[in-house]
Amino acid sequence: MIALACLATAIFFEARDQPVMGQFAVAEVVLVRADHERFPDTICEVVFDDYAFSFTHDGLTDDMYTFTAPKDVRAVIIAFIVARESIRTQHYVEVGNTHYHTQEVNPSWSTHENFTVTDTIADHIFYSCVKYC
Repeated sequence: MIALACLATAIFFEARDQPVMGQFAVAEVVLVRADHERFPDTICEVVFDDYAFSFTHDGLTDDMYTFTAPKDVRAVIIAFIVARESIRTQHYVEVGNTHYHTQEVNPSWSTHENFTVTDTIADHIFYSCVKYC
């Protein structure tokens, strides 16, 4: 799979119900991780790293093309546009975001001193790792 498709897949499954700025923020997390020494080196490796993103281990399909409702087809197109622009421009919403989660969950890592909240976009909370990611 090429980097663009991997990033679009992550955007689709993790943020298709979010505003475009939230989709860019999810893309940023993937790109920042690919540049960070603590994480895998490529976009695809980051996206499909064990338990890095919930869609990769939820037991459901990771093929966004199986979703054929008009809103999902639009979401695929938007995900590819956001992915392409994110890779092309490397323009970040908040430089350094390495993690996020929805407001519906409270992962144990989110309260650790290594992370600081950088932004909230729609129902996603974004974090930067300040040390020892």
